[in-house]
Amino acid sequence: MSFLNRYKYFLLAIISLLLVAIVFFSVVETKRKQKSETGAVKQNDLMKIRKSGILKSVVDYNSTDYFVYRGKPMGFKYELLKELSKELGVKLEISVINNLSETFQGVKNGRFDVVAKSLTVTKERSKLIDFTVPILQTRQVLVQRAKQKPGADSTYIESTLQLAGKKIYIQKNTSFFKRLQSLSEEIGADITIVEDSIFGVEQLVAQVAKGNIDYTVCDENIAKLNKTYYSNLDVSLAISFKQNIAWVVPKGSTVWKSYLNNWITNFKKTKKYKYLYHKYFESVRIAARMDDDLHSIKGGKISRYDKIVKKISAKYNWDWRLISAVIYQESRFNSEAGSWAGAYGLMQIMPSTAKRFGIEDISNPEQNIKGGVLFLNWINKQFVNSIPDSTQRIKFVLASYNIGLGHVMDAQRLAEKFGKNKTVWDDNVDFYLLNKSSKFYFKDPVVRFGYCRGEEAYNYVSRVLTTYSHYLNVIPR
Repeated sequence: MSFLNRYKYFLLAIISLLLVAIVFFSVVETKRKQKSETGAVKQNDLMKIRKSGILKSVVDYNSTDYFVYRGKPMGFKYELLKELSKELGVKLEISVINNLSETFQGVKNGRFDVVAKSLTVTKERSKLIDFTVPILQTRQVLVQRAKQKPGADSTYIESTLQLAGKKIYIQKNTSFFKRLQSLSEEIGADITIVEDSIFGVEQLVAQVAKGNIDYTVCDENIAKLNKTYYSNLDVSLAISFKQNIAWVVPKGSTVWKSYLNNWITNFKKTKKYKYLYHKYFESVRIAARMDDDLHSIKGGKISRYDKIVKKISAKYNWDWRLISAVIYQESRFNSEAGSWAGAYGLMQIMPSTAKRFGIEDISNPEQNIKGGVLFLNWINKQFVNSIPDSTQRIKFVLASYNIGLGHVMDAQRLAEKFGKNKTVWDDNVDFYLLNKSSKFYFKDPVVRFGYCRGEEAYNYVSRVLTTYSHYLNVIPR
């Protein structure tokens, strides 16, 4: 081979190596930037929450974390989240998912900012998600029926050694599975573990109390609470040492996690935290609350007027849970509630409104509800052609129910005049209704109905729809 050819081969080799090096470092740099950008996004989760104005959370629906009682949303985790959202200065959005796989997927894809569940901190989980500092500590205990009288046939277990060959039902994807596997190794015998994908922890506890299954496992604080309203249970056998229970945030959300850790640490020192813990885990009133048919866990009821509300709502094509949310906001389900202006009853009907819709006795709960629904129907018809989006329209309807159709239409005219969308409530018409007490606006030539305290109607819309969202979460249609 000539010198010239050898030189060409050498030059091509050098060029090829350079190209490989360029591609390699380009890939490395791209990955580095992607990682950096991902980290930046995660670190800005706190900023994102504040900017959006919404804290997206997920909880379990059970008798301690989140439920509806006498029409009011309640729960230990719910009240903690309310305090947190107040501290952040944002609205609280709650989702209910009892499936842990779906929960963790929601954290991963950004659907949730925080998982406010009683999750045991484990190494395996920590590879996928980030845990906060512990909310509390508890042990895992066996839930079984209490010991029978001597000589009676009993499944009662006094020692973990007696778990050999037993069948234990647990909620799917919980840390109870790993603990029972380890316990099986420790006692040198098989334990049949059945992971249930339908029932949650408290539902399995109820199954034990009813005699449908013999054993389940849950955290000691939850077990003790359930024992207060299932007196035939025994929860004395611990199967683990104390473990940390914490909340969850997306992996790598360092700033948000730091903020949350600081808040949890400080809030746990307050009297409010101690009060909430006592209210949901230690109070003597817990059993009475659970025995009430108006506890959503027990009967799926909102009020003692559910039957009437369902009948009238179905007749006029409304979701009965929305009508119930209106009633809760208007009267707290007090059929004798009255206002200084003359409004009366469950839906606070004015006598003139009752007469207009043929209601003879507004003190009668059924007639009162009917009058309120007929009034809502009439308002809805005023907007149905101009606001085709039902999600937006219901906000106009609710505001009009509270403050009057004329004032809401005034706000629409103001929105149109100042370049906003008169068919959109949020950040458009709501602003002008909220500020209609300002002389600058109520004296504007497009305003026909003058001054009003729009703040009341603005808050009314938000409160009714928030209550409705809670009913949607836990009350079946």
